[in-house]
Amino acid sequence: MAAGSHDMAGKPARARKGDAAVTTVVVMRLYIAGGAPNSVKAIANLQAICEQHLRSSYRLELIDVCEYPQRALDDGVLVTPSLTKVSPGPATNVIGNLSDTGSVLAALGVRARAMK
Repeated sequence: MAAGSHDMAGKPARARKGDAAVTTVVVMRLYIAGGAPNSVKAIANLQAICEQHLRSSYRLELIDVCEYPQRALDDGVLVTPSLTKVSPGPATNVIGNLSDTGSVLAALGVRARAMK
């Protein structure tokens, strides 16, 4: 975990004996501005998206730009909330409160899973 961030990691999925499938872990960074309403909403929306569509195959780094402004500047982030998919490549960004699930999934390169 990088300095100036909080980790909200989903544990990587473990392959069961006999499983040939390998799970890809999506690595993301969510830049927020403290307790600002859009930041709080972005966190909640992203958590719901991850639970529904990624389950345990993601790693999320939460970076509060109010506490670590230089980190955001070094990473080229000028607007919050801002989600960056780090890997697998290519890197993508989504700006806003992440309420458009379809856009977030498309940016992450993830197909929507059916509701159960």
